[in-house]
Amino acid sequence: MPKNTNYKKPDFILLGVTLAILTFGILVLSSVSASISLDKFGNTYHYLNHQIFYGIIPGVLLGFVAYRIDLNFIKKWVWVALLINLILLAMVFLPKIGTTLGGASRWLNFRIFSLQPSEFLKLTFIIYLAAWLSAQHEKISQKKSPKDFSKTLIAFLAVVGVIGILLFFQPDISTLGVIATVAAIMYFLSGTPVLHTIFLILFGIGILFLAIKIAPYRANRLLVFLKPETSPMGLGYQAKQALITIGSGGIFGLGLGISRQQFGFLPEPMSDSIFAILAEETGFIGAAIFILLFLTFLVQGFKIGKSGQNQFSQLLAFGITSWILIQAVINIGSMVGLLPLAGVPLPFISYGGSALVSELIGVGILLNISKSS
Repeated sequence: MPKNTNYKKPDFILLGVTLAILTFGILVLSSVSASISLDKFGNTYHYLNHQIFYGIIPGVLLGFVAYRIDLNFIKKWVWVALLINLILLAMVFLPKIGTTLGGASRWLNFRIFSLQPSEFLKLTFIIYLAAWLSAQHEKISQKKSPKDFSKTLIAFLAVVGVIGILLFFQPDISTLGVIATVAAIMYFLSGTPVLHTIFLILFGIGILFLAIKIAPYRANRLLVFLKPETSPMGLGYQAKQALITIGSGGIFGLGLGISRQQFGFLPEPMSDSIFAILAEETGFIGAAIFILLFLTFLVQGFKIGKSGQNQFSQLLAFGITSWILIQAVINIGSMVGLLPLAGVPLPFISYGGSALVSELIGVGILLNISKSS
């Protein structure tokens, strides 16, 4: 039989890197979650099983669907997915179905499973923005009219503003920050005037200062970041313990499953602080390899974006890659003291089914673009 010369293979380097990072996640989560699972549920595999059955398995299946589906179909119907996502995001404020933890209303409880709509919003909004910006660029590419670009900026701010209001009142400023940053990058890459991007950066800084002023605890986080010696047993406790945890790993690490800091010393060891545990157990070498994997993900993701068949594919690849890397930088940076603590999950690693599923779908779309280029 003649070979189909039109078929192209997906980016196997990106696939391999993703699987390697996911393997890191399974190994570290199985280690850090064992004692917590035993204490709360009487067995050592509760959280690991949850991550596998509600994160990895549905994520891989939906990621495969995203890999196989026609990109034009995604572009055509993404507005429906975004609308559904926004409705789910608003439902977190409803009694009974909405779940509030630690003063934040971010989850929906469907009894059989729970859902965090904001994690899926990161992906659906990136797809929507890629479709909308590419369509806008196509409309005004011939005119090059400043007036048309200004209309695009106003519409862009309106869409981001709606999402920002919903996230602001949950509150989930970390997710809003990630979405706004990725959106600004995509807006810049879509060929809009540089002055617009400068305005967006300044506008974003203004919103950030407003958010800090409204909620004093955000100002306290910034103070602890600037002055680590402030309240080492209070507000600065997590940051201090994270550095102790990372440092105790040394060059080669203590070994998988031999973390000491997870036993009541380090807050949020399965989610926000899981990189610190990874560094403690695998050492400097393991942490360096882990960071190198994310850098490789960045390079391959942008290679896929540069080779995209059209602007929609290019913006989509750049957006997904930026989203994954920005979260990784924020999470790792906050653990090593380079950034303030932000409560952003580490992609493919942190405990949480919604985040993992959306990230694996994003990888499926990246692989789809790579084989279509």
